[in-house]
Amino acid sequence: MIAGNGRFPILALEAARKAAIDVVAIGIKEEAAPEIETLAPKCYWISLGALSKLIDICKKEGITQIMMCGQVKHVKIFSAIVPDWRLAKLLMSLDAKNTDALIGGVAKVLADEGIQLADSTLLLKDLLAPEGVLTKRKPNSDEERDINYGRRIAGALSMHDVGQSVAIAERAVVAVEAMEGTDAMLRRAASLVEGKPLRLVKGSRRRGHLLFDVPVVGPQTIDVMQETGTTALAVDAGRTLLLDREDLLARANAASISIVAHKLDAE
Repeated sequence: MIAGNGRFPILALEAARKAAIDVVAIGIKEEAAPEIETLAPKCYWISLGALSKLIDICKKEGITQIMMCGQVKHVKIFSAIVPDWRLAKLLMSLDAKNTDALIGGVAKVLADEGIQLADSTLLLKDLLAPEGVLTKRKPNSDEERDINYGRRIAGALSMHDVGQSVAIAERAVVAVEAMEGTDAMLRRAASLVEGKPLRLVKGSRRRGHLLFDVPVVGPQTIDVMQETGTTALAVDAGRTLLLDREDLLARANAASISIVAHKLDAE
């Protein structure tokens, strides 16, 4: 497992331990929590950009499959990253540096070394959002109209690998997520609407896999929604991880926030 930031890798390692599955954790120094060392039988640490070291670890441990769990802030590609020769060569070969291009390029380099990417949700299938209304309160008619509009926008944006989320108010796009992340996007949106309620629509890439860049929602998302006057959240069913689900839904219910999961139209 390549561990990024957030609760995703921690919950995945906890699930592996419960299932008696030994997982080698490879933590990204700039992102992962020290806690992963206590949860994995073996743990290595690499710097962001150390693609050659990653491959060396896999060869040493006989690893042929890697799960990518947790976020790596895309903006660090343009700031903190110091690429080794292998990653530098890859970056120079790319026409674009979006998620698909970057991770797709890394996946090809790994595949050439006999290492395949595995479904990043493999250990957490029970945390994928089921279809339907997930909270006590279902969206009201205004929220539903905003959500339906936002889903069309998020679906169109997913084709261009811009970001996963959009903030909607009164059937208008207030903000689109890019490299800043969902929380910062919501705060930016709140500064623009003068107190009008926002709706958050988080879309998934219309890929045929869940190898990387899987949408994640956690309790912190609900806290930021409450802070920014965001009253409803829509996600893609079966393609969005609900981390610490009981806590997440309890906070949403306490704040009267509605959460609904829709099946992708294309499915």
